[in-house]
Amino acid sequence: MNQSFTLPKGLLFDQASPEWLNKGDNAWQLTAATMVGLQSVPGLVILYGSMVKKKWAVNSAFMALYAFAAVLICWVLWGHRMSFGNQLVPVLGKPNVAVDEAYLLVQSKVGHIAHFPTADYVFYQFAFAAITVILLAGSLLGRMNFYAWMMFVPLWVTFSYTVGAFTIWDDGLLKNIIDFSGGYVIHLSSGVAGFTAAYWVGPRHSHDRQHFPPNNIIHMLGGAGFLWMGWAGFNGGAPQSAGLIASLAILNTHICTATSILVWLSLDMVVYKKSSVIGAVQGMITGLVCITPAAGIVEAWAAILMGVLSGSVPWYTMMVLHKKSAIFQRVDDTLGAFHTHAVAGVLGGVLSGFFAEPNLLKLYYSSDNYGPGLVYGVLHGHINDSLRQMSYQIIGAVFVTVWNIVVTSFICILISRIVNLRMNEEDLEIGDDAVHGEEAYALWGDGERHPPFHKPKIPAFFRRH
Repeated sequence: MNQSFTLPKGLLFDQASPEWLNKGDNAWQLTAATMVGLQSVPGLVILYGSMVKKKWAVNSAFMALYAFAAVLICWVLWGHRMSFGNQLVPVLGKPNVAVDEAYLLVQSKVGHIAHFPTADYVFYQFAFAAITVILLAGSLLGRMNFYAWMMFVPLWVTFSYTVGAFTIWDDGLLKNIIDFSGGYVIHLSSGVAGFTAAYWVGPRHSHDRQHFPPNNIIHMLGGAGFLWMGWAGFNGGAPQSAGLIASLAILNTHICTATSILVWLSLDMVVYKKSSVIGAVQGMITGLVCITPAAGIVEAWAAILMGVLSGSVPWYTMMVLHKKSAIFQRVDDTLGAFHTHAVAGVLGGVLSGFFAEPNLLKLYYSSDNYGPGLVYGVLHGHINDSLRQMSYQIIGAVFVTVWNIVVTSFICILISRIVNLRMNEEDLEIGDDAVHGEEAYALWGDGERHPPFHKPKIPAFFRRH
């Protein structure tokens, strides 16, 4: 007996829903991209605006908002195709626009053959590029000339970020590096570039550098929450499908982050006898960063070990080594982005070379070009493949570091020939009102414990003459 089967109307193919389009993957990729965008706006806008001294709240938040908007225009006009386009040189693609229907509404085939249109991938990768520049800004808060920042953003995205993305994620020179979702491309580059730019811009006002309390810790936690929960899209969107690897990546992300927070807090309590809220946020960030290059290609037990290391190694560099090192004392890295992003990013990249599970590598990359982690190489007798992969991980870290130091320095020197990189001393003393003519709160105080005492004035009528 023949029975005909008809698909529901919502699953039928048409011009707006071609055969290659998987609506589940499409919906997830758009959701993941939006979650990454929310990490920046409002996530880092809130985090930066509340984590700094009150007089810099507006400027810090606005630096993030401006960068988000500026990167999007750069990205669709030339940046995306430089990162994921036809090769111009081994480290960079040819500049081209990503605004026409013929490019945006065809099946995405960058990295993985995905079942959604290229427009999804353009937006997802834009959100990555934007958050990279905003993370970099964390090193420069409280003194960078806003006009210099306006020039810095498009130049850095064009000549630094696109190189890392093409070299590692596309068909570039270092395409055999394991970087699941941006431990090198995003976090190492932002941490190194931020530290380098901080060197060229110069330090904050001397009083600010000595006394820089957050103006709203509760709002800071809210911004941190956007960052943490948004990371489910950050790492979960990397496989470009709502499949097994995405599920594992999201779970590993949260496991590593929670472990990192607990380790950082424990160290604070043992050494300083207090549990620091700011320390917890730093530990959260280092956990998120460390798991990023490995999220979907390691097992959950490895994510726990990575959380232990991400909560302890950056803690040591920030809380101990920073105070002893002359270079760290000389360069004013406002929010410690070098420790939370560069150190944690390198740590995650190297640990990916230790813990990458062979079957998960094949599921994600659909290739045998990536050697198993060193742990599995030793267990299964593939030590040479593992050592080769580890060498790729180390070479990648060196390349990203050197490129960002050189290019960021060049950009800062170029901009300094046009405008001052650092605000003048008078504006540094005043803050937001001098820079933008606006203030965050119509309240007294900049972190001081007691209001200033003003001797009451006696009305002239009662004064003795």
